[in-house]
Amino acid sequence: MHNPLWNPPAGMSRRNALKRAGAGFGLLALAGLLEKEGLLSPAAAAAAAPPAGPLAPHPPHYPARAKAVIWLFMNGGPSQVDTWDYKPELTKRDGQKLDGMDKFTGFFANEVGPLMKSPFAFAQHGQSGSWVSEIFPNLARHVDKMAFIHSLHTQSNNHSPALFAINTGVTRMGAPCVGSWVNYGLGSENQNLPGFVVMADPLNRGLPKGYAQNWGAGFLPSVYQGTFLRPKGEPIDNLVRPAGMSDTAQRAQLDLLGRLNHDHTGAGADPELDARIESFELAYRMQVTAPEAMDIAHEPEHIKRMYGVDEKRCSHFARQCLLARRMVERGVRFVQIYSGGTENQLSWDGHKDIVGNHTGFAGETDQPIAALLSDLEQRGLLDSTLVIWGGEFGRLPISQPGGKPGRDHNQHANTVWLAGGGVKAGYHHGATDEVGFKAAVDRVSINDLHATILHLLGMQHDRLTFRYNGRDFRLTDVAGEIIKAVIA
Repeated sequence: MHNPLWNPPAGMSRRNALKRAGAGFGLLALAGLLEKEGLLSPAAAAAAAPPAGPLAPHPPHYPARAKAVIWLFMNGGPSQVDTWDYKPELTKRDGQKLDGMDKFTGFFANEVGPLMKSPFAFAQHGQSGSWVSEIFPNLARHVDKMAFIHSLHTQSNNHSPALFAINTGVTRMGAPCVGSWVNYGLGSENQNLPGFVVMADPLNRGLPKGYAQNWGAGFLPSVYQGTFLRPKGEPIDNLVRPAGMSDTAQRAQLDLLGRLNHDHTGAGADPELDARIESFELAYRMQVTAPEAMDIAHEPEHIKRMYGVDEKRCSHFARQCLLARRMVERGVRFVQIYSGGTENQLSWDGHKDIVGNHTGFAGETDQPIAALLSDLEQRGLLDSTLVIWGGEFGRLPISQPGGKPGRDHNQHANTVWLAGGGVKAGYHHGATDEVGFKAAVDRVSINDLHATILHLLGMQHDRLTFRYNGRDFRLTDVAGEIIKAVIA
């Protein structure tokens, strides 16, 4: 029967018309699905557009609690039972043998002593009643800002792999670190400064074991790796333009270099070359911006006194904490500061003389970190900045004999705390056993910690991926659960 509304173009059969209409129905279905997922909105279209550069700001997966991270890394492994994890039972059982103790748990299998009480007095502080060691008199006033995780554990009792694990999620070198993943996922809010900055102890103490691999970008483009600021002398090489070089001449050189590099790549994308081009451009922009950002001389005197900039015992760490505040204030996304160098007594690695070791390093960091928390809060930055304190593992509750007693490594128990950035203030999550040997309640893995950090920054850890060698990698690998209890 002839349909008067059907008037096909010349040469088009009814079968061809139905075929074309069927394809249209598929597009309608696709449009419906995209609309349901909110992917047809202007905001979604903007988010899907390629960013202006590798460090340009990217939208998070969902509204973020924090915009920046300051990770205060106590390198060497601070003892949880001598800092934040008070164990009265350990005092009661001082000198007794720890039943079931495998001598290979620590690093030195032939130096296994009995249970040893903490040589430091503990007291409760704040409305939360948090127990704090006497070595942190200034930080004790801030416990109601902190969310403590007492049940963190890791996979290795050796410094290098444990450092790689907490920084990259795996115990081997070559994987991207947390700061690199964060900059890859979110970019930087300041295109004239590095998105990821690293500071370490004075050079006479050395760098953490594993060195720059701890802040490397791994298989991510190199533009996402941490920029190391030297603690002495010029913080960054070539920050000052060479004598006789004008801005115009330098700009012309970079433009020529950029054209040659782009001509080399042609139509094909080369992430590594693009990252190198961006590194040259960032270095050029930093010559104007970075000197001001790194100059604390113009900070008010009362601020410098609060941090302890002129105090001999903590001057270097005070300057780094103050610089960290200045960095996040200017849009730097991730700052990591290492307290402690390479070898045992030059870091929080208290194998011998736990009293001298922890008293010394706590004295260097207590006032500056407390000042950092106060300063961020008074400037309205603490709510948007996630502050992390902790080391690569904890220490055993038994003594390591020989000379002044110390404690060996312990991968089974570690305490870290978070502050600001959307965490539940004055909260304690998880617990170790009665003597602080192993995480026993609500155990937290390194993957869980990383998933939680990404979540607070607005990123879903299993969606932040990078394709390498034929598979999609992520910071949390195939594990990781968000620690929802610590989120406000």
